Amino acid sequence: MKTVGFIGTGNMGSALARAVAGSGRAERLLLANRSPDKASRLAAELGAETADNRRTAAEADWLFLAVKPRQLDGMLAGIRDVLEARTTRFVILSMVAGKELSSLEEIFPPETPIIRLMPNIPVAAGAGVTLFCASAAVTAADKAAFRALLGESGLVAELEERLLDAATGVAGCGTAYAAMFVEALADGAVACGLPRQDALRFAEQMLLGTARMLLESGEHPGALKDRVCSPGGSTIQGVRALEEAGFRAAVMNAVIAAYETEY
Repeated sequence: MKTVGFIGTGNMGSALARAVAGSGRAERLLLANRSPDKASRLAAELGAETADNRRTAAEADWLFLAVKPRQLDGMLAGIRDVLEARTTRFVILSMVAGKELSSLEEIFPPETPIIRLMPNIPVAAGAGVTLFCASAAVTAADKAAFRALLGESGLVAELEERLLDAATGVAGCGTAYAAMFVEALADGAVACGLPRQDALRFAEQMLLGTARMLLESGEHPGALKDRVCSPGGSTIQGVRALEEAGFRAAVMNAVIAAYETEY
């Protein structure tokens, strides 16, 4: 892996940049952002270089586009000639929400390898999910290199593009839902007299442990729930309260709402 560049170092861009830096696969890491100070702070943290969009587009062998959809056209207007003038092969890695491969292929020079990816924030902690699909110009070797580049970020999974938005409703948006659940659990414990710091710590560790058990065992979540619920016990009463409040339906509707939202 030679030079990896990021145009955009917001929440998602910086999270993936940290994962790339942690992988040790990039010989050089270039960071560009419309707010140079933000890129400079991240570069100092990661031992990376700062650059403007044009230099990043000219030098990166792997070019991450981590900008919002409304910023894409303006950003591309400033680098299109640079990309068209390149004589060396490069891979575009688009994190632009809602921009499908077919649209991206119309934007970049013909036969440009393009990977469309949707990471979640926990990639910065090495426990994230990055979902991706690839254009026909992306080779098996490119995909292997991409997986290696993000190997320290957590799970990296390829999907058919038609499934990407549905999966993002779980893996991407779900981080917010899980954080709300942890906060609500802690609030309940505080209402029962537990200090908030302890309540948050216990809820966070419980969620981590539950996820780890499910991942390592392959057990169905419903089966684990049943194992925790003793007949006549406190847990089944809590489950009953959640069901009365429409807990599962609310969570399902949250995922569906995210899936149906246009970017």
